[in-house]
Amino acid sequence: MTRAAACAALGVSRETGDRLAAYLELLGHWQRRINLVAASTLADPWRRHILDSGQLVRLAPPAARVWADLGSGAGLPGLVLSILGAPEMHLVESDQRKAVFLREAARITAAPVTVHATRIETAALPALDVVTARALAPLDRLLSLAAPHLGTDVTAIFPKGRQAQRELTEARAHWHMTAEIVPSLSDPQASILVLRGVSRARSAAV
Repeated sequence: MTRAAACAALGVSRETGDRLAAYLELLGHWQRRINLVAASTLADPWRRHILDSGQLVRLAPPAARVWADLGSGAGLPGLVLSILGAPEMHLVESDQRKAVFLREAARITAAPVTVHATRIETAALPALDVVTARALAPLDRLLSLAAPHLGTDVTAIFPKGRQAQRELTEARAHWHMTAEIVPSLSDPQASILVLRGVSRARSAAV
């Protein structure tokens, strides 16, 4: 996918496209030193990273302001979402080298993010409107990690692969939620889970 095609799909300006391109350039440079993403994805970064991350904007509540990206890694999807206009983005990443990359990427792209270089379980985050995470853990485990940050009004948006329905079915044994499965724009065989009202099932409480 070309830059022009990705930017058209996301409806972004030329200036925003320049910031996204600067992010990808930095990602490629740092990838030579530390493993930020699967190397194979850099053959098609506008689809695999920019469109795949940026499409989540359309799934958030219109009034959503405060976001958190758990296990942010290379800033996917959180840094991309910040570039696209998410008002307040918190990136949680325990790997110190990746946290350094995130701060440099935020500087280069002028993305207004806060980097929390700590484990998800110990991150001190404000009240959130949206929680997201990409390729972090199966849904049941992911909800356990996110639980301290999931209030009743928080929307969780989790990109998933071909096993989204299976992961959702397994998670329902331990969690109550309202779930929507949205087809991915970047991969016709993948889906995005949009979850609301997440709470732990009483029988699964610890």
